[in-house]
Amino acid sequence: MQGRVAILVKGYPRLSETFIAQEIAGLQDRGLEQLIVSLRQPGETKVHPVHRKITAPVLYLPEYLKDDPARVKRGRAFAEAQPGFAEAERIFEADLKRDHTANRYRRFGQACVLAAELPADVGWLHTHYLHTPASVARYAATIRGLGWSFSAHAKDIWTSERWELSEKLDDAAFGVTCTASNLLYLRSLAKQPKKLELVYHGLDLSGIAPPERRPAGAGRPFRIVSVGRAVEKKGYGDLIRALVLLKDRDWHFDHVGGGALAKKLKSQAEKAGIAGRITWHGSRERGEVFDLLARADLFVLPSRIAKSGDRDGLPNVLMEAQAHRLPVISTKVSAIPELVADGRTGLLVEERDPKALAQAIATLMDDQALAARLAAAGERRVREDFSPEPGLDRVAALLGQALARKAA
Repeated sequence: MQGRVAILVKGYPRLSETFIAQEIAGLQDRGLEQLIVSLRQPGETKVHPVHRKITAPVLYLPEYLKDDPARVKRGRAFAEAQPGFAEAERIFEADLKRDHTANRYRRFGQACVLAAELPADVGWLHTHYLHTPASVARYAATIRGLGWSFSAHAKDIWTSERWELSEKLDDAAFGVTCTASNLLYLRSLAKQPKKLELVYHGLDLSGIAPPERRPAGAGRPFRIVSVGRAVEKKGYGDLIRALVLLKDRDWHFDHVGGGALAKKLKSQAEKAGIAGRITWHGSRERGEVFDLLARADLFVLPSRIAKSGDRDGLPNVLMEAQAHRLPVISTKVSAIPELVADGRTGLLVEERDPKALAQAIATLMDDQALAARLAAAGERRVREDFSPEPGLDRVAALLGQALARKAA
């Protein structure tokens, strides 16, 4: 395989984006040479084991143009001397008329720096997310006369304007997305729908073995766990309200994840009188998360569609819980029903319904046989239908073909 692919991400490494690291590592295993391009400096000190596997170098662009004006100036001078600059500037100015923001200027400035600093052996750009990273990829690819492609996920799709999605879909050589619901929506916006493919992330199950579980009761509380950022789309306010309805039962809730709403959620729990029964673990690496899953009785993810339109795609944490043979409860949002079949591989309730959520939790607290059946069926579903290998093979083939065409 000739040349490298530049993989654009918003930030690297990020604990909440294991699925991206898993894909980069999988492509590396398949012989694809990569350069990781991050639009932000790393904001976390911890990493998952998969990050330690990755050997690709990382190019950090200036997070804000004011951070390194000399570097931005050099990038702009280089870009202006390229044959593709006039077209890139035309695209940028058309975007700016509809989105006149500082962020839009920043995207173009970062693209100029990327175009200037992109090593000569990089023959293709592939971006994770269709919002900010895709704008940088599109502008930079146009400046340098390269092709580009994308992996679309969740927030980038559902919080972006339709005009911007449509134009990017038409400009990219191809794209993949991780859920059938995403695919249906994106294809409805594209002039060439067949350029878009469904590629499930799947889950790396190596090292995941279901533990022997000791039933709740007999002196220990029923342990509920959830893993997710404290942001609106995760619905943790609904979960706290559900737990308040169950305050007369014996339970303990463990939450893993950082996020802007953490302080508000803690205050909500305090006011409701259940703060002493919740442990807020903050961000944790994969091994620590798996330890919690091994000790838990139930996994709950009360996803909802945020006011901005943001929503989950197909959360890896649900697959990780099921791979640990842990019963799961979630909501009928986005692609979650593509994984969790209500009453067969887990329980689903409507979003924003704490009462229904509480009833589902109580059902599995009281019916351990049902919980065990759902857990076993969920594990079978993940292991049989959500291996990451087919998706990795397909992305590697698409990027390999793109590099080969560039080299020909």
